[in-house]
Amino acid sequence: MTTLVVGAGLAGLACARLLAAAGRDVRVIEARERVGGRTEGGHLSDGTPIELGGQWIGPTQTRMYELVDELGLETFRTWNDAGEILVDLLGRQSRMKAHKGAVPPLSPFALADLGQGLLRFGRLAKRIDLDRPWASRDAERLDSQTFATWIERNLRTRAGRAYFAVATEAVFATEPRDLSLLHALFYAHSGTDLESLLSTDAGAQQDRIVGGSIRIAEAMASTLGERVVIGAVVRGIRQETGGVVVTARDGRTFAGDEVVVTLPPTLAGRLDYDPVLPSWRDQLTQRLPAGAVVKVYAAYASPFWRASGLNGQAASDTGPVKVTFDNSPPSGTPGVLMGFLEGDEARIWCRRPLDERRDAVLGSFARYFGPQALDPVEYAERDWAAEEFSRGCYGAHFTTGGWTAYGHALATPIGRIHFAGAECSPVWNGYMEGAVRSGEAVARTLLAHH
Repeated sequence: MTTLVVGAGLAGLACARLLAAAGRDVRVIEARERVGGRTEGGHLSDGTPIELGGQWIGPTQTRMYELVDELGLETFRTWNDAGEILVDLLGRQSRMKAHKGAVPPLSPFALADLGQGLLRFGRLAKRIDLDRPWASRDAERLDSQTFATWIERNLRTRAGRAYFAVATEAVFATEPRDLSLLHALFYAHSGTDLESLLSTDAGAQQDRIVGGSIRIAEAMASTLGERVVIGAVVRGIRQETGGVVVTARDGRTFAGDEVVVTLPPTLAGRLDYDPVLPSWRDQLTQRLPAGAVVKVYAAYASPFWRASGLNGQAASDTGPVKVTFDNSPPSGTPGVLMGFLEGDEARIWCRRPLDERRDAVLGSFARYFGPQALDPVEYAERDWAAEEFSRGCYGAHFTTGGWTAYGHALATPIGRIHFAGAECSPVWNGYMEGAVRSGEAVARTLLAHH
């Protein structure tokens, strides 16, 4: 048996690694000239590694911690325990201690409003069936409205609504109006709860990989050796009586008994399938757009913000950069601020010239951490919507009606074609943990049936 895997991101590599360990003949076909998919490494001019794509792991992401250990890698804590978070909400700046579930300083009325909104959202999320979201109680009603509609109906204060809007951008890299309420609930439950998704301490942003998260993909790929083919842009998949044939843009062909497609849903939908896929699978991919995000970095001689009692994290309802982190290496030198342009901000600023975008980013950093932020020694960014083989990040999100109409097709095989990826996992959907879990789950299914 020969299994072809399209995509050398974490899902594809995890799938291939498990198959190869079981003695299966496997070939991974990757469009980029590198492995890692939506994780990507980079370096500052002094050699300091930076992560241009996905970077964090946190509690309950058990498979990622196991994998890091298996591959001989190490983690370190995101700078969080010392210093305070800068909160810039409704034109007023304040500080708060960093801890799980931190709620910004608000008036008693706004605080009560936000508290009841979070409680109500959390209760709804826990009701969602992670394996079959479309079969959850009241699924059709929840799927027929946007997250923005729910926020408008359930939050009474400007501060409460602003909090949920910023949270949506930070988690989904899109706007509340863009996604189904059912999807927002599913996603929060999939990642434990909304507070875990937003938190650093005991949350999804707790730990980083020494040397960068790209080392996970690189280490997995090294165990596969020549089984990984890079620079082969898959354009079509043909199913035949006895197997499958995958065709690359440059004319190369790869034959196998089955194929696992691990591309983001919108890209998977753009491949040329012969015979064509069933209508419900194609309609599904039309309803799973990717988020829009530009990840930005500014490096300084030292993390000067720490001297002011700040930990480099900021949360704001004013852009273009609304969320920041201290992404300095474990040594603390150089000091590195990292931020995101997400949703509408990414859509607007990706069309502006680089110099104009850089000035706007540094202006946001200066608003949070002072004028020193205007003069970095180095600046770097990655626009994930512009990446040909991603076309957006962090992951895909369901628009209204998508889950209940087509959710059943998300991970359902079509003949000899199987699907895996971060978007296919019921647990930690959209995260590195979900990608690895999904890839390995498909591998185990294939091994069980052959």
